[in-house]
Amino acid sequence: MKIAVTGGAGFIGTVLMEKLLSEGHEAFWLDIRSSETYPDKGENVDVTHQEALTYALKGVDAVYHLAAEHRDDVRPIQKYYDVNVGGAKCLVQACKDNGIHTIIFTSTVAVYGLDAGESSEESTPAPFNDYGTSKLESEAVFEEWAREDTARKLVTLRLVATFGPNNRGNVYTLMDQIARGRFIMIGNGENRKSVAYVGNVAAFLAHTLSFGPGIQLYNYADKPDLTMRDMVADIRSSMGMQGLGPVLPYGLGLAGGAVFDGLAKVTGRNFPISMIRVKKFCASTIVRADKIEGTGFKRPYTLSHGLQEMARVDFPAQVKAA
Repeated sequence: MKIAVTGGAGFIGTVLMEKLLSEGHEAFWLDIRSSETYPDKGENVDVTHQEALTYALKGVDAVYHLAAEHRDDVRPIQKYYDVNVGGAKCLVQACKDNGIHTIIFTSTVAVYGLDAGESSEESTPAPFNDYGTSKLESEAVFEEWAREDTARKLVTLRLVATFGPNNRGNVYTLMDQIARGRFIMIGNGENRKSVAYVGNVAAFLAHTLSFGPGIQLYNYADKPDLTMRDMVADIRSSMGMQGLGPVLPYGLGLAGGAVFDGLAKVTGRNFPISMIRVKKFCASTIVRADKIEGTGFKRPYTLSHGLQEMARVDFPAQVKAA
């Protein structure tokens, strides 16, 4: 199949490209930045530029839509909606113009909100930030497209925080702060986090190509869920450190986040600590992901393997010293 991957120069996109190419597909990336791994297998295209996107998708059989604004500190806020929702609308139109009947979209569990319990695909969305809200609105854009023609296939994957080698997301930030001796555990650490290893995510995304037409929604997380205490302890252990290190009560951590938020407004700088990041760190973000078992998918890697591989690649000095 000829497959386009928007955001294919990014973290998940690069691993997905590797998976698709290994399975014999003619895969190429579309991104605002170039791919370091596959520089000759894609082109620079902004998903909000209708004409360029439509032209780039000529002759394509399926599209993986990974491109998104997702950082916590995106400014102005409207950019979440311009890129995530506006990009979805442009992609839908490009697929209509090119007769493309398959879209596989990576959404987020942020649509469920903070402390939403063990959310399943049937849970009522209640996003707590503009990122989650914009992704939920994007889901609606794609669902409307899919309902217009029974031959169309939409697979929406609500992803948890995804980590792996060369990732610069939340798990990397946690590892980096621990490695530098700058990490302080906020709260008691009993909150649980559903997370995913990128190798498993890419494998499931590739697996969805075998699905039939219609609208299909899946949560994706690798089980079992880890508590923050367990995750921090495992990371510290891989780097030769014992225990959890310093611990700060939740109230004091939240107050510190408020201070840095104020500094950010005054100076225009972004800081690694903010109220929203403290809240996210201390919240339980748990999703049910058993629905994917009915698709016949088997995860090729364990979470332990993923954490060890990431530590080995991204923090070799600490791992070697351990």
